[in-house]
Amino acid sequence: MPGQKKEYSPENLTFSRHHSDFKESRRRGFSLVELVVATGMSGVLMTGILSSFVLLGQNSYNAANYSIMEAESRRALETFTEEARMAADVTWVDEHTVTLSVLDVSGSTLVTYAYDPSTTGSPTAGTFYRKLGSAGASGPTRILVRDVTEFAFRRYKVINGSDFSATNDLETKQLQITLRTVRSGVTTVNATNAVLSARVVLRNKHVST
Repeated sequence: MPGQKKEYSPENLTFSRHHSDFKESRRRGFSLVELVVATGMSGVLMTGILSSFVLLGQNSYNAANYSIMEAESRRALETFTEEARMAADVTWVDEHTVTLSVLDVSGSTLVTYAYDPSTTGSPTAGTFYRKLGSAGASGPTRILVRDVTEFAFRRYKVINGSDFSATNDLETKQLQITLRTVRSGVTTVNATNAVLSARVVLRNKHVST
């Protein structure tokens, strides 16, 4: 009514005070405690996301290393096996080097397979490679497997259907390769690949015991 004074009840006064406090808190923004908590939670979340990305990158890098090492080893063994089966003779230099006399349409060709255990100072350092010619020749060289840390040829003879270790070239009828490759990264663990080939029979080689 005009001229009538508006009366306020205690309930109205309480609601008005709470509403005023709410608007005041909205104007003030976040408190320091709220900011600290939000910052900490954001940091934990970002750490988890970055760790996941790093782990994914490491796993992908290792998978790529394994794939490369397996592909190189497989191709190397295929190349060696094909020529060893065609070899009419073998010259054992040591457990790291053998020379095959491979039969072809023109007669025979000397091919050397070797492992270079040195770590520096040579293009073939730490590799298993194939070279045309004898072990001491300077023929064309093709690297078959890189990052080789362990390597050995083994030779065997066959007596009455049983295999025994051979001690000279005349009795050698089978050859076998064992090798280990290791690839390392700056932020990843080493990737290791161990290979043991089947025994390759020198089909064209005559043996003498």
